[in-house]
Amino acid sequence: MTTSSSPAVRRRGMLFLAAGAAVLAAGLAWQGPALHAAEAAVQLPAPLQDVPADGPRLQKAVFAGGCFWGVQGVFQHVKGVQRAVSGYSGGSAATASYDAVSSGRTSHAEAVEVTFDPTQVSYGALLQIFFSVAHDPTQLNRQGPDRGTQYRSAIFTQDPAQVKVAQAYIAQLDAARAFGAPIVTRVEPGPAFYPAEVYHQDYLTENPRAPYIVVHDLPKLDNLKKMFPQRWRQEPVLVKRT
Repeated sequence: MTTSSSPAVRRRGMLFLAAGAAVLAAGLAWQGPALHAAEAAVQLPAPLQDVPADGPRLQKAVFAGGCFWGVQGVFQHVKGVQRAVSGYSGGSAATASYDAVSSGRTSHAEAVEVTFDPTQVSYGALLQIFFSVAHDPTQLNRQGPDRGTQYRSAIFTQDPAQVKVAQAYIAQLDAARAFGAPIVTRVEPGPAFYPAEVYHQDYLTENPRAPYIVVHDLPKLDNLKKMFPQRWRQEPVLVKRT
């Protein structure tokens, strides 16, 4: 993990290392990237409904799928995305800080605000990537080693059109039995988005060798590149460069 003054960041690192120690204690060799089963991607169909492009005007979408480091990293590598910012959504401005949100008592979820050009990548295409490679939408109030409502799967919609398309896509995937369990992703219309602290922005790119990133997040980039080669952007669009 990166050096940080945040106790919550250090706790996340310690929890991850404790999981690795448990593997070793069980007499198994901990191979780091070999523990990628939880990050397996799912090949999903495109949404049958989509939000039409309204000319060249940029649009925004907000997604929550566990730790925001990996979700941000995925969308930063998608063509047509102009900006992807880690932050918090679902609660108030007064509690929009990492240590407060990590308590699980603020109603916030770790989320990523994606600014995109709909003439290059549609809202529906972003939904397809979100469900396919960015997270596991069948895990209730958790993702991988992270537990709590702050790690819930959620789509924070920005307008009625996004609500309609997101709900329709979840229904489409459930009807097709795309996953081995029901989708638990919540569609939460309209809450404000609050950017996270600077040290969280571009975390995946700046810390590619951190154990948490290696095991839980780099596989997501591999899956994005393999499953959506037409969407893949080699050079990420970074917050600190825009």
